[in-house]
Amino acid sequence: MSVETITTISPITNQAILTRNGLTDVDLQSIPETATRAFELYRRTPLSERQSIVKKALKLLSDRQDELAKEITEQMGRPIAYSAKEVTTAVARGEYLLKISDDVLSDTPGEAEKGFKRYIRKVPLGPVLILFPWNYPYLTLVNSIVPALLAGNSVILKPSPQTPTSAEQIQRAFTDAGLPKDAIQVFHSGSITQIEAIARSPQVQLVCFTGSVANGLAVQHAASDRIGVRVGLELGGKDPAYVRSDVDVKWAAEEIVDGAVFNSGQSCCSVERVYVDEKIYDRFVSEVQDVLKGYKLGDPHDPKTHLGPVVSKRSVETIKSHVRDALDKGATDATPENESFKSPPADGNYIAPTLLTNVNHEMAVMTEETFGPVIPVMKVKGDTEAVKLMNDSQFGLTASIWTKNTDKGHELIDDVEAGTVFVNRCDYPSPDLAWVGWKDSGRGQTLSKFGFDQFVKLKSYHVKNYPK
Repeated sequence: MSVETITTISPITNQAILTRNGLTDVDLQSIPETATRAFELYRRTPLSERQSIVKKALKLLSDRQDELAKEITEQMGRPIAYSAKEVTTAVARGEYLLKISDDVLSDTPGEAEKGFKRYIRKVPLGPVLILFPWNYPYLTLVNSIVPALLAGNSVILKPSPQTPTSAEQIQRAFTDAGLPKDAIQVFHSGSITQIEAIARSPQVQLVCFTGSVANGLAVQHAASDRIGVRVGLELGGKDPAYVRSDVDVKWAAEEIVDGAVFNSGQSCCSVERVYVDEKIYDRFVSEVQDVLKGYKLGDPHDPKTHLGPVVSKRSVETIKSHVRDALDKGATDATPENESFKSPPADGNYIAPTLLTNVNHEMAVMTEETFGPVIPVMKVKGDTEAVKLMNDSQFGLTASIWTKNTDKGHELIDDVEAGTVFVNRCDYPSPDLAWVGWKDSGRGQTLSKFGFDQFVKLKSYHVKNYPK
């Protein structure tokens, strides 16, 4: 029987750099069964021991961050100057979840009554399938794997074929930290049919997926014929920013450019559309141009590089198609002159940042997820129009308002339809706040004390003293 060979193509050179084997039919059956056996042992592990394992694993990931950073850069193209920061942030996020786990996972007492003992316990579900993406493999994975293991579940990991070593490194760290055998399993697959087969396994109790809307719907559909299975989805975004007329324009431009093009715009919560009050519109565009003049597009191994390649040729074409559509419908390419934008390395998937003006909602670049370094800027008359346009989207992940009047900004974000709303900040999932997508941006939540909810089920204990 032939086994699928999964090849990782470097976005830097478009050459094959890694291969992994896919699953056999035997694997499709054995992985969930093994996860169930591991769960039956691991769920009996005291919380204090689980916490010790997680703490040690996070320390190992921190110790290995330079090795992991190099792999991130080679496999998905992020500049090496920023790759280690992902590991640092993932570890800090995991440490926060670890810190709150005693309180979050403790029993909840019922009403006091003589002769009775009543309480609610949070118990683990069973095997959890985590499907996570390439753009921030450690950051997205830590959202799920830390609360899953702290709650007492076993875990099955399926990384993106673009970053296969991320799951392997996580498994290695937790194994070295003392996690029982098979409490984490890793499989590789490029076959949606195989992934759906694992998701349909009666042993799997929760599927956590981070990725596109289309693939999220496929995962949800695969699990839809079982009442007991849960599905958590972290999907796409088309996150807006609104710049009010009272803002420090230079500062806002610097912040928003970073929020739009960091990681080459390959973030579900990157700024993908910008609305600017007409009173400062021209000044804002000019300041954005000045900021972009200082960016360097190039080899991600160079520590001076700000922007590396996007992940694939397909991504390049999607980004270019959005730009073409906008220009065909009347937008203006206002990208400044920058020598590095003109002559990036020849072989990779390099695409320069693009600043678009005179855009509107008839253009794909304002309505569809671009997932690339494009900054479309639209002029608005004021707050009412801006909020209306911010909400004119199928997505609702994050949104930001930029203003010196933080009270007014706070008031405006009450009316913005998104799971996370910012004033004077963007592109920052905070571990103490719930990370939740509205509309087509997802279902369920991770992070904060609420991020543990999907990994446990409630069991009520009602004990009456024996009558005497």
